[in-house]
Amino acid sequence: MKLQRLLIIPVAVAMLASCSKDNQAPVADAALAPFTTTPTFGGGNRIETITQTFDEGFEAGTKTAYADGNVTFASGSWDLNLALVGTSTSDAMVGSHSVRIETTGSIAMNFNVTGCSTVTVKHALFGSDASSTWELLVSTNSGSTYTQVGSTITTSSTTLSTATFTVNNSGSVRFKIAKLTGSGRINIDEFTVNGYDSGSGGGSGGTVGDNTNMLLGNPSSAVTNITTSPNNYLYDHTYYIDSYNRDAGVPNWTSWYVGPTSLGSTARQDDFRADTNLPSGWFEVGASDYSGTGFDRGHNCPSADRTSTVAANSATFLMDNMIPQAPNNNQHTWANFEDYGRSLVTGSGDEVYVIMGTYGTGGTGSGASATTIDGGHVRVPAHIWKIYVVLPNGNNDLSRITTTTRVITIDVPNLNTVSSDWTQYLTTPAAIEAATGYTFFSALPANVRAALRVEKDSGTGTI
Repeated sequence: MKLQRLLIIPVAVAMLASCSKDNQAPVADAALAPFTTTPTFGGGNRIETITQTFDEGFEAGTKTAYADGNVTFASGSWDLNLALVGTSTSDAMVGSHSVRIETTGSIAMNFNVTGCSTVTVKHALFGSDASSTWELLVSTNSGSTYTQVGSTITTSSTTLSTATFTVNNSGSVRFKIAKLTGSGRINIDEFTVNGYDSGSGGGSGGTVGDNTNMLLGNPSSAVTNITTSPNNYLYDHTYYIDSYNRDAGVPNWTSWYVGPTSLGSTARQDDFRADTNLPSGWFEVGASDYSGTGFDRGHNCPSADRTSTVAANSATFLMDNMIPQAPNNNQHTWANFEDYGRSLVTGSGDEVYVIMGTYGTGGTGSGASATTIDGGHVRVPAHIWKIYVVLPNGNNDLSRITTTTRVITIDVPNLNTVSSDWTQYLTTPAAIEAATGYTFFSALPANVRAALRVEKDSGTGTI
């Protein structure tokens, strides 16, 4: 892929594709912990604006020997130590070049970039070589010292896989990949740096603004205290925010925004993986843990709602963004409702704030009924609900939400026998509040909230 400098991509939440998933989990990379391992959250939430600083495909440079040396690529000068530019048929690559690293070699940027939200890297084995491990390192002092970002990665396939690292550093940074073990060689390609989110970020003191993921309020008053609230843990994934339930292994609810700028051409990544950024000691649901259960890995925030960048789309495949969902529910009822939501943005010129969640215990997938899967670590919900708050695209969203704003709410049993017609499951936010104990729309004036919480849509735009 060619170098892309300063490609500005607003990343709201593209609700715009169905979240059909298979029951079988593909092999995926281990999830990667972020550089800042203890995220903080305040009353403010992110305005998702990501700048893709560069995507280095290593196409421009040449180096045929492993000895240490510098190579100039499209992004700048890189140091290749025990590494070369591979072009053979045994090299895994996108295009005609990739970097090949042997033994304990490394590749490192000889230049800095200002700010980074995430880094994605494609990796694979060279030829039939044995598995190897490697890590991504970041330097904030122009290469004098480095700190590991996330987890150590094991490369064990000859097919390129994508590893995603969350960095979230607004300062001057540079990166290095260091091979750690294994006599085999690995290929590295498509090294992508996504710029720092400079919006009204998720830290304390931030302000809530248009297009932020939790603009309408915090339904369960979730907090980041893992001691007092492990089952109502506020977790900001940058591209969506949820209340995570440690003991249930699923979110209680997930909140995100979808607007015209949420959509792009990024392909579905399918990189299902555990989230190692969960607090230490918490169970991490694995990519294959739903296999053979009769339930789909049902997205909360859908993959197709995050197609502006690879990082955005990849974030939706963390397993703590999944629920065990009956296949027909997921692939038909839910997919149709998501399609309709997307049509409001693409066809009607609207933007949509979305809240989704579950309640109850016990569902029926393609096989027997179940209350839990994965050895009891993941609760199977009885009901799955979603709320759309629909506005004409514009600014100052909170002030534009009135007592007549359209609200669409569905509550669907987690059964494989449900109708594909989502309009059969229309209800009111108040009914979901009664079932869950949550409070929706707390950021709105009392009279507006009172009107919207009892609104039952017809499915056609009328009440």
